[in-house]
Amino acid sequence: MKSIKLLAIVEATSVTGPAKGLLQFARMARSGEVGPAVEVSIAVFQRPDEPDLFIQAASQMSIPVYPIAERGRFDRRVIAGLAALGQSLQPDLVESHAVKSHFLVRQSGLNRLAPWVAFHHGYTWPDLRARLYNQLDRWSLRAASRVVTVSQPFRRELIRHGVPPARIDIVHNAIEPGWGTASAAPARAELRARLGIDPARKVILIVGRLSREKDHFSLLRAFGQLAGAHGGEGAANAHLLIVGEGPERARIEAAIQHLGLRGLVTLTGQVPSAEPYYGIADLAVLSSLSEGSPNALLEAMSARVPVVATAVGGIPEIVSDRESALLVPPRNPEALCQAMRELLANEALARGLAAHAGELLLPRHTLEARTRSLVGIYTAALTSQARYSS
Repeated sequence: MKSIKLLAIVEATSVTGPAKGLLQFARMARSGEVGPAVEVSIAVFQRPDEPDLFIQAASQMSIPVYPIAERGRFDRRVIAGLAALGQSLQPDLVESHAVKSHFLVRQSGLNRLAPWVAFHHGYTWPDLRARLYNQLDRWSLRAASRVVTVSQPFRRELIRHGVPPARIDIVHNAIEPGWGTASAAPARAELRARLGIDPARKVILIVGRLSREKDHFSLLRAFGQLAGAHGGEGAANAHLLIVGEGPERARIEAAIQHLGLRGLVTLTGQVPSAEPYYGIADLAVLSSLSEGSPNALLEAMSARVPVVATAVGGIPEIVSDRESALLVPPRNPEALCQAMRELLANEALARGLAAHAGELLLPRHTLEARTRSLVGIYTAALTSQARYSS
């Protein structure tokens, strides 16, 4: 079969989450080693005041990038821009990531130009406008040839939204082999010193966007109990490291102040890579209310850092309670505190969970396996006679 020309549409200013997965796929799929070669071109929305780290990363990998200029979230000029780009490139397939891209693919008519594969990564809830886009997804995704999601709960949600079950595929995220295992002791010591973290303190790490569904507030309350911020007994000698940026930063900073945790919590903001931070972590936490196939979980597993996570979304599909992680209910600071305390106090348990979690990655979450699955989905979309356009 000849190579596949794919136009991918993504909302990204930095290389995290779906953007990272897209670049990994584009790099591996163009070789043709796991099926027909896929030549990926990427359309990305760009505003004058936003960083272009994603565009830089794609360009460094020799992946063609086409910025679509926009003045704001509801700039209707991008519809014409996407339609014109599609006519110029004439792709064999169109791919979109996240609710805004889904809506614009259907609104611009790109779904009538070529088969359309929509990637559903779950929903964020930063503000009213984003929640309106979430509702529009019910309309958008019904026109997709295939919908790729990352967990069984998300698949059930899509079916409730009216997406036919036969069009939905589940593909978990993947990670580079050996990711997070090469951090040297001097580099770890230098990073701790630069962050101002006492060498004697245990580091609890959370990596992810500062948005409501990540529920940093339950984690902060749990950490407050753990650290004995108000004079409680049995206080742990720990420091909380929050890596990421997002719309909830101001509220998180206010919560840190309110809970008396200043000096015990560090926010790094956006970083080029979270890899060095896993090198200094004694424990990784996901306190989310909703997750699909979280990259932060795969990163902790690869770096051999023990994990405490909420049992939501696709997390229980990746790790099992007391076998490869400790899983707790969401919105439960007491259970989260107890699990963190147990792992910090029980080094044998922590090492065992981390080792078992690392062993799960090789057969289940390799880039090659994910690329092979996606190429199979694209090939099926191209050979199918069904077209789902409006």
